Amino acid sequence: MQTVSTAHDVLGERTGPGGRAGLDKEFMTTLAKGLAVLSSFGEQRQAMTLSEAAEVTGLSRAAARRVLRTLAELGYVVQHGRQFSLAPRILELGFAFLTTQSWIDRAEPLMKELSHSLQESCSAAILQETEIVYVARMPAPHRIMSTTIAVGTRLPALYTSLGRAQLGFLGEHAVRDVVARSELRQYTPRTIVDRDALFERIMADHQQGYSILDEELEKGLRSLAVPIVTRSGINVAAINLSAHSSRTSRAELSGRFLPQLQGVARQISRSLP
Repeated sequence: MQTVSTAHDVLGERTGPGGRAGLDKEFMTTLAKGLAVLSSFGEQRQAMTLSEAAEVTGLSRAAARRVLRTLAELGYVVQHGRQFSLAPRILELGFAFLTTQSWIDRAEPLMKELSHSLQESCSAAILQETEIVYVARMPAPHRIMSTTIAVGTRLPALYTSLGRAQLGFLGEHAVRDVVARSELRQYTPRTIVDRDALFERIMADHQQGYSILDEELEKGLRSLAVPIVTRSGINVAAINLSAHSSRTSRAELSGRFLPQLQGVARQISRSLP
């Protein structure tokens, strides 16, 4: 399963005609290009040549060369022959964010206890544009998904319970925008690929306060997610439980798992401002 690159989000929407660069004189296009190159690396593109980086981000070869050389000089990428790849120093950026999210430290022991109690994986993720980013993960003793999920993994928000549990907080107009900008992909026979149906599902999940994904992202995978909100009702993240369909029915998710997951979410929420 491929993660979704945010390179074109960084550049296309903000530096194109009518984009942010044209409206905000303080917007730094050069910085946006650097971030676009960094975000283009991932599991499916662990190393790239200059030409590949230019193609993926939509930059000219000259611009991509300047960006990569600068990032290499700063220690965020390394070059081996014609190939560029991320350097360990890039972790500093991710860890800097995690250290500002004090709720994660409070959430992890609660998630671990829940995961051990139910013998299923428990994860937390934040919403970012059309994707979710995992920020905490307590794996089950048995592997559920065919791909490895770890902190930092990105998945499409539309096709995860963690994403759907959060999208409704954006409001109807913003949800329609996310649905319109997202790639629709038939992961399984149960995957919803109609934009209107996806919008309706997201809003219905928001209304009921939780989301269940039933073998839409991967055959055999069921997941349940609830949002984490501040006292003033602002969505911060979401937590979920994932189980194999052969072990856990949809009714069991909503009947036995949901109250326990909601209880953990409430405990996390109480620690938020």
